[in-house]
Amino acid sequence: MAGNRPLQRVHDEAAERWLWPPLLFETVLMKRASETERPEIEVYDLEQIDYQAAWELQKQIQKRLIDEKLRMRREEGYRSTARDVLLLVEHPHVFTLGKSGDASHLLRSDDELEALGAQYVPIDRGGDITYHGPGQLVGYPILDLDRYMTDIHKYLRSLEEVIIRVCADFGVQAGRTEGLTGVWVGDQKICAMGIRCSRWVTMHGFALNLNSDLTYFGHIVPCGIQDRGVANLSDLAGRSLERREVTERLLVHFAEVFNGRVQSGTNLTEIDGHYSYL
Repeated sequence: MAGNRPLQRVHDEAAERWLWPPLLFETVLMKRASETERPEIEVYDLEQIDYQAAWELQKQIQKRLIDEKLRMRREEGYRSTARDVLLLVEHPHVFTLGKSGDASHLLRSDDELEALGAQYVPIDRGGDITYHGPGQLVGYPILDLDRYMTDIHKYLRSLEEVIIRVCADFGVQAGRTEGLTGVWVGDQKICAMGIRCSRWVTMHGFALNLNSDLTYFGHIVPCGIQDRGVANLSDLAGRSLERREVTERLLVHFAEVFNGRVQSGTNLTEIDGHYSYL
């Protein structure tokens, strides 16, 4: 359950798409390792949390993983016990703009944002502007890619594959659109993605629309793309989906695609004393 946290804070004829492409993932996924060699990924479900608080939390965890990696390189015989982390969250209404984005893609003034009960936060990930809010399942993988693949392109394709498989579990055929990051059903984006990576340690991640109020996307040019729409997984599946049931499938596929041992986290320094988690 949520603990203490800040109160604010298909095919398209014009685009090529793939569904579970085995040849692609021969190049994307690392070779299968033994059970003891598979990286451990600790999952912390914080439920709803202010965006800036989650951003700060990611930065702290990323810094710790980087510091541990550098120490291992400096000190012969030192073995780090730092594990990779997957944060699962939901945010209050917020629009975030990536460092390469165009601020003109936010279509509302400060006063209008206040009336909407929404924040606007320029951030340090790649990509343009997007929306986060209730009804989304947002994931922030903080992974040392030296344990998986030192290739940002492959990493993004792997995140997309996780979401594509989740959608398939609920009867929705999702895929990729050439030249555009994220997961799509026809010309509608169902999951936005944007990351930051330092010394091959990632942060930021993906936002899967489950039961979102899609009217909020009308206040921006989503991801800077003007001729495409957005969609909810629940609408496409034809039934209401609970966050927990989607989370369960997401964790299964995250473990498959990244060949990791996914487990509930119980002891994360940056969280203890500030949040409770599942």
